[in-house]
Amino acid sequence: MFNVKISPDEVSDVLKEEILRFAQSIDVYDSGVVLQVGDGIARVHGLENVMSGELVEFPNEVYGVALNLEEDNVGCVLLGEERLVKEGDIVKRTGREVEVPVGDELLGRVINPLGQPLDGKGGIKAQKTLPVERKAPGVVERQPVNEPLYTGIKAIDSMIPIGKGQRELIIGDRQTGKTAIAVDTIINQQGKDVYCVYVAIGQKGSTVARIVETLQKYGAMDYTVVISATASDPSPLQYLAPFAGAAIAEHYRDTGRHALVIYDDLTKHAWAYRQMSLLLRRPPGREAYPGDIFYLHSRLLERAAKLSDELGGGSLTAFPIVETHEGDISTYIPTNVISITDGQIYLEPGLFYSGIRPAINVGISVSRVGGAAQIRAMRQVTRSLRLDLARYREVAAFAQFGTELDRATQMQLIRGERLQEILKQEQYNPMPVERQVVSLFAGTEGYLDDIPVEAVRRFEKELLQFIEGKNPKIFTEIASKGELDEEVESELRTAIEEFKKGFKAQ
Repeated sequence: MFNVKISPDEVSDVLKEEILRFAQSIDVYDSGVVLQVGDGIARVHGLENVMSGELVEFPNEVYGVALNLEEDNVGCVLLGEERLVKEGDIVKRTGREVEVPVGDELLGRVINPLGQPLDGKGGIKAQKTLPVERKAPGVVERQPVNEPLYTGIKAIDSMIPIGKGQRELIIGDRQTGKTAIAVDTIINQQGKDVYCVYVAIGQKGSTVARIVETLQKYGAMDYTVVISATASDPSPLQYLAPFAGAAIAEHYRDTGRHALVIYDDLTKHAWAYRQMSLLLRRPPGREAYPGDIFYLHSRLLERAAKLSDELGGGSLTAFPIVETHEGDISTYIPTNVISITDGQIYLEPGLFYSGIRPAINVGISVSRVGGAAQIRAMRQVTRSLRLDLARYREVAAFAQFGTELDRATQMQLIRGERLQEILKQEQYNPMPVERQVVSLFAGTEGYLDDIPVEAVRRFEKELLQFIEGKNPKIFTEIASKGELDEEVESELRTAIEEFKKGFKAQ
């Protein structure tokens, strides 16, 4: 037996020579030959004129995207079954970027990032397609964000207001209610002419099915498109998913309408891109992510905008979701996305497990659009809300030591406990803004101070029912005027006082 050592380079050179002989009759500018395939990546010789990000066609109706344009080969990521591609296969340029169908035909459907249906309801006959990668609107094409986008969640609409065209990050540990906020916001858009796109990246198929079922139950699928790239899908599909979602939502923005897109979540999107980049042998950087991971998310989120009136005044609002570990928001991907977005809603596990849901930490959560995206009535009733809650948290921590407290501090505790209680809200139960104003007015004006904490939520529910039955004009006037003028405020105070006389705490 001879111990012959064969270097991989020699084998590679021989293979390339054989393939080059085979490929002499092929136009290398528009065609190529697969040199190597594995792990969802194909290395192709030829394709001299191919563009970065161009769609290329393999045999057996398998497509790929050319991402690495190297001196002697092109690195392509496969968007279909890897087993259908083998060495020596002919690859052709398509001359097109990756595109996705857009339009009202997609509403109510569940699709993959290439626009293929996953819900068994037949093909999608969309009239128009858009490239998944598009340039974000420039500064001149935009206008300031000043129109509210209501989530229906009291804690958000009162203290962290979101405007149409904003990018608001939802961040927190696993199982703290991040997706619940996104789903509630979609449900709350019913009848508000906001078209929603929910992008599920790297989740379990059963989780996506449950979300779709919930949206159907509350009638929200009529104005929603769900894009699913589950954990079992190839990483290139997970990488494309949010860009496809942005393109579908941009169709509504560019036709003068309003859209909301939810990326759930960008942590798994970054993992998918890291996996692809390492397999393409791109140099790794911090935490093995490629150097352009920040640019990946910034070019995606910059597409959210409120367009100028000359361009139709449409808007695209983005809710990226990012998962943290043990509450650490100072790691690589969270800090990247925080710096790109216009504010964040931080969900804290400690609050969640103590029964405060939604578990929003109002100290770290912020909206950089602020009061510009709020009606005046909401600003009037929540002027001191954030400060009252912050003081309460501080005093509550101090009061745990059993120290004797003065009267003013005791009042802060009493008010804070009741405000915290009234901000609690059940899932899938978004509240119209005029009802939120009434609830929060009762809390901030001290009408709950003598109500036992355990009776506060029942008080709120019965108060809203009482006003709906006795004086519904209060709700309609808040909704139409957008402010609490003297007349409405007087009627509201009278209604609360009348209700309170007949309310039994036990």
